[in-house]
Amino acid sequence: MNEGVQKNTLYVGGLAEEVNEGILHAAFIPFGDIKDVKTPLDQATQKHRSFGFVTFLEREDAAAAMDNMDGAELYGRVLTVNYALPEKIKGGEVGWAAQPIWADADTWFERQQQEQEMQRLQSEQKAAMLEAEELHRKKLAEERDGEKDEEADSAKGDPMAMAEAQVLKQNAS
Repeated sequence: MNEGVQKNTLYVGGLAEEVNEGILHAAFIPFGDIKDVKTPLDQATQKHRSFGFVTFLEREDAAAAMDNMDGAELYGRVLTVNYALPEKIKGGEVGWAAQPIWADADTWFERQQQEQEMQRLQSEQKAAMLEAEELHRKKLAEERDGEKDEEADSAKGDPMAMAEAQVLKQNAS
């Protein structure tokens, strides 16, 4: 058997138009407790697509039903009964096997808005960081200028510092 085979769900093919989920349930209930019966509908005609799925609670019941019902006749049609393969979801986030192609459009749009908002916030944060760095640079420059001014001011008031500055100027010349 394939790895993906669901051993308690059976595919039932070859169903007559008259067969509904209730009739399918009644045909398979003698083999054990049934968890679920599905007959997928054709979207255009709203009739089942001549196949269905019967899910048993126990694997052994599904095996007995498959052994006994494969090739059996129901409403004048010969049934094909096999283990069902898992439902394949193809494409997109949710997939288009069970969804219209535009089904994930809302989530896509929301993701786009979130990404744009995130980019906007990042650019605002980057601009704020650059502004903060610039303010920091200006503050440091002002502090340095303030220290130079203080040195100059302190030299003007201190006669000893003025004498030292004159000696240094004379030695430099």
